[in-house]
Amino acid sequence: MATDSWAQAVDEQEAAAESIGSLQIKEKPEENGTAANTTDSSSASAKSEAEGENKTAEEDDNDDKAAQSLLNKLIRNNLVNTTNQVEVLQKDPNSPLYSVKSFEELRLKPQLLQGVYGMGFNRPSKIQETALPMMLAEPPQNLIAQSQSGTGKTAAFVLAMLSHVDPMNRYPQCLCVSPTYELALQTGKVIEQMGKHYPEVQLVYAIRGNKLQRGMKLQEQIVIGTPGTMLDWCGKFKFIDPKKIRVFVLDEADVMIATQGHQDQSIRIQRMLPKNCQMLLFSATFEESVWNFAKRIVPDPNIIKLKREEETLDTIKQYYVLCNSREEKFQALCNIYGAITIAQAMIFCHTRKTAGWLAGELSREGHQVALLSGEMQVEQRAAVIERFRDGKEKVLVTTNVCARGIDVEQVSVVINFDLPIDKDGNPDNETYLHRIGRTGRFGKRGLAINMVDSRMSMNILNRIQEHFNKKIEKLDTDDLDEIEKIAS
Repeated sequence: MATDSWAQAVDEQEAAAESIGSLQIKEKPEENGTAANTTDSSSASAKSEAEGENKTAEEDDNDDKAAQSLLNKLIRNNLVNTTNQVEVLQKDPNSPLYSVKSFEELRLKPQLLQGVYGMGFNRPSKIQETALPMMLAEPPQNLIAQSQSGTGKTAAFVLAMLSHVDPMNRYPQCLCVSPTYELALQTGKVIEQMGKHYPEVQLVYAIRGNKLQRGMKLQEQIVIGTPGTMLDWCGKFKFIDPKKIRVFVLDEADVMIATQGHQDQSIRIQRMLPKNCQMLLFSATFEESVWNFAKRIVPDPNIIKLKREEETLDTIKQYYVLCNSREEKFQALCNIYGAITIAQAMIFCHTRKTAGWLAGELSREGHQVALLSGEMQVEQRAAVIERFRDGKEKVLVTTNVCARGIDVEQVSVVINFDLPIDKDGNPDNETYLHRIGRTGRFGKRGLAINMVDSRMSMNILNRIQEHFNKKIEKLDTDDLDEIEKIAS
């Protein structure tokens, strides 16, 4: 996790919050029903500045998929309470389809059942209900499953591997391939936790830095690692006899194919395995490229898909504030903080440069501020999020790196200091939805405030309204009583 120096640097950001005056939001005349905030020349200037910082923004927006996946694993305390419906496509439509509502129904070995309950699983998650009977079936069934982080899929395939292992045989029987060293370690931790009461089954990591003597044969039954090292261990060094493998798991397939070389290495490993080896593939998304990859890896699969659940904006009250410049947006932000009580807030910026400036300004005003952006190590990001989740900082300033997957119950306000745009300068509606979706969670009401500082940004906001068919109201003093109830 974070180093002592990092923790100390974050500690130094903390300061006692002071009230900052009353709400005063400057407004300018409106033309033809839209805000004429700037002249055309200043609008062009804003566009030029946005283009100048675009490369940095893209680096954050296109933040490494493996890093984002790892971050979600590090900060996930509980299973996601998803209401998505599970769609099942069976390879044999005549085979009886069933799901389980308890782990006892799976007739697990007592030591594995003890491990499951020891991890805090009281009943199977939605994906586990359907996937586990397939994965534990005899004869083995192949599976392609779509499942987001936090739905219990790692525990599901770990339970399948531990169940299929014969502890009397001292050689590798299950292979699990992850896209990165860090993700392999995270999955390994789940294996160690779930197998805590099953010491006869051993685990080894096929990852960089784990050097083995030439000519040796592994005795551990489960091997987890990255594609390149796993391929070397199976082929080049022959530490593993691939013909004895019973279960092959390919995790984070969408991340895997985004990494050069991993797709080819994974296919080469799969081709070494016996025909009756059980193939299990998991992916958070099922784009066409992922599908094509999955079908090459997994023959005759059962398929589990989560039907997409559209996030709703019904519980989120949305406003916008008219400003002239970045500095005026900051002053409006301070005025909002001075006028209402805010539990915790997330503030989104388009670039790292703006996020760093804003975090510094807020800190100087006496706010407890945390900063999160793409150049930070994943462990540092996780440490910042944990501090924010624990309430040690009340404000989290971030770029899009934090727009997805982070649930903090106390977040009552999301502020778009910059509206989300794509690389062509068009409104990024999906990112907007994910950003403001950080509030209004867990059945509570939420508040989203958008800062508008030019004709261009007003146009972006209008197009966002049209896309979601949801009116975004102008914030004024008459709204304070209502937003106070939401924000606090």
